[in-house]
Amino acid sequence: MARFFIFIIMQPVTEYKDYREYLLDYYRERKRSSAFTWREFAKLAGFASGAHLKLVCDGKMRLREEGAKKTAQAMNLSAFEQEYFVLMVRYERAKTDLEKKKCFEEMQALCEANRVKILGSELYSYYETWKHSVVRELAVAMPGAKPSEIAKACKPPISAADVSESLYFLVKSGLLTRDIKGNYHQTNQSLSSGRMNVVAVAVHSLLRQMGEFALEALDKLPISERNFSGITMGVSAEGYAKIVEELAQCRKRIVSIVTEDKNVEKVCRLNMQLFPLTENICKGTSVRGPKIN
Repeated sequence: MARFFIFIIMQPVTEYKDYREYLLDYYRERKRSSAFTWREFAKLAGFASGAHLKLVCDGKMRLREEGAKKTAQAMNLSAFEQEYFVLMVRYERAKTDLEKKKCFEEMQALCEANRVKILGSELYSYYETWKHSVVRELAVAMPGAKPSEIAKACKPPISAADVSESLYFLVKSGLLTRDIKGNYHQTNQSLSSGRMNVVAVAVHSLLRQMGEFALEALDKLPISERNFSGITMGVSAEGYAKIVEELAQCRKRIVSIVTEDKNVEKVCRLNMQLFPLTENICKGTSVRGPKIN
């Protein structure tokens, strides 16, 4: 029996972090150029149900690792691309940040071994440690400063070697530039983690670190150098959504203040936290007003 190969022109699989998104793009491209169906796609991948991959793309089912291997083969991916696709599936199935972190690092190593750039790796590394964000601010605020001087300005203090390593990474990643006088400049004043799930894992790590620093500041810094407050409150789902939006707008206003402030005297961290302290309460239960603490 003759075997026919269909060549698909689309973005490389390494430019994806969500395997469902890649599957859907692959299907749409095949559909655009032929009478391709979900049933045919599922059959090529060896699934008994003709709707299996459609349900996967709709988020109603998940691929298992064995199914991911068969699906990657059905899409005629190279050996390296098949391994990357399986890692995307493994990443999505990971239950903890630690498992996701390990999986993404495997994706990075695989791409580096095959001399392929993985999108989002710079921001992942940036958010993985608090040092990069602080050094990025201090390098600009302290023109001409040596790594040892920047290191001493950090709280907690870090080594000059850590600063040098961070500066190298920031310049290499395009998050800082260096002029002919040796002074550093930010390519963008503010950074966003965007919607990339892999970056979110690193952001979780950064938030934990900053949360620990906040506890230390509560114990070690005088009130004049810190501002801590909180509200314990009962809210509805609608009220919760409104508060989240208000926090987002507040954060944007603060970014505008910082952007206009050119006289940097110190680097600060602002944490915004909103989380439940109880399970959902049955409808009809009375809820008291907010408590300031």
